[in-house]
Amino acid sequence: MTTSDPAPEPLEGDVPSLPVAPPPSPWNSANLVTMARIALVPFFAWALLVEDGTDARWRWVAVGVFVLAAGTDKVDGYLARRYGLITDLGKLLDPIADKLLIGTALVGLSLVGELWWWVTVVVLVRELGITAMRFFLLRYVVLPASRGGKLKTLMQSVALGLMLTPLWLLPEPITWLAYAAMAAAVAVTLVTGVDYVVQAVRLRRSARTEA
Repeated sequence: MTTSDPAPEPLEGDVPSLPVAPPPSPWNSANLVTMARIALVPFFAWALLVEDGTDARWRWVAVGVFVLAAGTDKVDGYLARRYGLITDLGKLLDPIADKLLIGTALVGLSLVGELWWWVTVVVLVRELGITAMRFFLLRYVVLPASRGGKLKTLMQSVALGLMLTPLWLLPEPITWLAYAAMAAAVAVTLVTGVDYVVQAVRLRRSARTEA
């Protein structure tokens, strides 16, 4: 009759391994809120362009949809941090949702003749360039939105929220405030764009070193 060998005694200092929690599903509540923001963009564009932007009632509807879509940016971020739902998909979709909303507002305002096209082109070139750079870096690392990028998005949202209102019905100081806010937003957009490029170069060099 044979007996099995006794289990080895744990060595002093050995720490039992803890179970690793599975990563969150990309189809979580935070990402669904982000996707809902993206889904609002076509309706926002339609409301803005009714009667070539001259219908005051639909302009206010466009403002409301824009504020709702821009405001939920904080909701998905809160859900992701509060419940541990941060995913690579969310890091990618969040800035894309911002760019779709902001880009649609810029193009729409230029189409109705209320924003210079050069402003729209400068901002969109910066935004699309950074997005393309993100996709390029995906093979190495996900480049998340920085604090400067979040500030840029906030300033763009405030400026566009003001410019989307039917300014022809409002006191003239509000018009000047809207254009001043847009000028500040464009400046921050360009500065943060340069900062993203610097970050991307550093991450790319770091990835090459580790490879």
